[in-house]
Amino acid sequence: MENLKKILTRIDGKGYKAYKDLQGKTFQFPDFELDFYYVQGDPFAGPSQVAVKIEQKRARFPEATNKPRIRNIALNDYLTRVLHKEIPGLCKGRRGTGKSGMVAVDNPGQEILERSSVRVSPDTVEARLFIGLPARGRRVLGMQAEEMLLEEIPKLVQKSLLFKSLDRTPLVNHIQAAEDQDFMRKSLEEKGLIAFIANGAILPRRSGIDQRPLEKKDAVVFQSPPSLEVELDSPHSGKVKGMGIPRGITLIVGGGYHGKSTLLRALERSVYNHIPGDGRDKVVTNPEALKIRAEDGRRVEKVNIKPFINNLPYGQDTSSFCSEEASGSTSQAANILEGLEAGARVLLMDEDTSATNFMIRDMRMQKLVAKDKEPITPFIDKVRQLYNDLGVSTILVIGGSGDYFDIADTVIMMDEYKAREVSKEAQLIAGEYKTHRLKEGGENFGRVLQRKPQPQSLNPRKGKKVKIKSRADEAIQFGTENINLHNVEQIVHPSQTRAIGDLIFYALREKIIDGKKPLKEILEIIEKELEEKGLEIASPFSNQPQGNYARPRALEIAAALNRLRTLRVKV
Repeated sequence: MENLKKILTRIDGKGYKAYKDLQGKTFQFPDFELDFYYVQGDPFAGPSQVAVKIEQKRARFPEATNKPRIRNIALNDYLTRVLHKEIPGLCKGRRGTGKSGMVAVDNPGQEILERSSVRVSPDTVEARLFIGLPARGRRVLGMQAEEMLLEEIPKLVQKSLLFKSLDRTPLVNHIQAAEDQDFMRKSLEEKGLIAFIANGAILPRRSGIDQRPLEKKDAVVFQSPPSLEVELDSPHSGKVKGMGIPRGITLIVGGGYHGKSTLLRALERSVYNHIPGDGRDKVVTNPEALKIRAEDGRRVEKVNIKPFINNLPYGQDTSSFCSEEASGSTSQAANILEGLEAGARVLLMDEDTSATNFMIRDMRMQKLVAKDKEPITPFIDKVRQLYNDLGVSTILVIGGSGDYFDIADTVIMMDEYKAREVSKEAQLIAGEYKTHRLKEGGENFGRVLQRKPQPQSLNPRKGKKVKIKSRADEAIQFGTENINLHNVEQIVHPSQTRAIGDLIFYALREKIIDGKKPLKEILEIIEKELEEKGLEIASPFSNQPQGNYARPRALEIAAALNRLRTLRVKV
């Protein structure tokens, strides 16, 4: 501490780059050490990154809060939230020029994610903070820096990172909520289910940009139809009753504004665990469920879309299809095939975000436009084969085409936000009112290509420097290219986007992407490395662990790679 104080006194009033004297140094405080991983070169640049490290003999987190792994993930997530909550009251905030005086930590959302912001191990607790070292203009404000580093940070550590300082009840609830959801999600397969929504769940959100639950007084609490009610065990909440969605083909039907899409959105986000009180904290979905939509204008690189699109004019081959600007139907077909290649086991679809001509071709249109003049085989004619041939289930929100009654296993109606099973009614209607449409899907689903990404097509450099930068959860700048992730809807936090860009670079520099391995194998290696070594592998600088990563799924890493316009593959 005294050495740190001496440095700050010495550089007071000097040019801002004098702060670089701190980079790479470690300073010992009575209860922790302060490491300067990175020091910004300008008050307007990205903030400095520091880490506080506390020995467990001082932090004293019980082993039961840290093992097994799901508890460790939940504990790290919880401590990140405590830090974020306490910073405004303990740190004065902006003082001086640019980012001067700021203290920040990654800001979690409603999901409990594996994060790099806090790492609790059997020996230490490490929290990674972003700070703006104070300046007036571009001159060091040593006294203000001393106040931040020698007074405010120690108070933050005492309040947020010692077990004795924490309120035990919300900490235990947070860990148990994650453990319950993890356990329930893993039990879906043995129960023959792909998703589960607990009775009492609150599915609607406050708004499209606010993922907090709608106030209970304003929401319809979810209740399972008796015919679909099942019971799942959980380690802390005991037996939980709710609606189980079985494997196969499930339709969610109902009038507009009755809750169909709200239910689907809850399912797509419940591949992740949610915090207590979120309303979806006992809603779980198969972890390999993938939201599919049409995506006009996206690039497609050598995808076998032949199961859906064939016989294009002028003999264009669709078994290794390329397009710089795919149409709605073509992009939706590519999204499905790419998802299957990456390991998706459940498809989630909403007719509102699907291409109409991809979803259905009714009898009248079949009469007018002969099959040999229509290259698109609609999803209705392939969805059963997806399940029979590949074991891939589908949950589909649909309100405009009763033709899907013919192929559905389960039909759930949302009526004023209440769920009813209407499978038998749908079957009776399908029997009484024949569509007379011809099946166009052939006998089998078709082949899913295993493509091999070519490393020379992935250039992270802009000029001589590696340039990888995320823009919220919408995009990644990768070298000179922009990866548009706006329609990759299961990225739920900007820190996942940040991790995706750096993980692609990691796979390049470690030669995991070597031109020989298929994409599925690349994803499996990345997943294994993340399990064994943690999110630290993503950092492009070995001596600078990053504090703002959240773990993405392999499916979203694949989605980003597929949307990189320079990508080239071999098949």
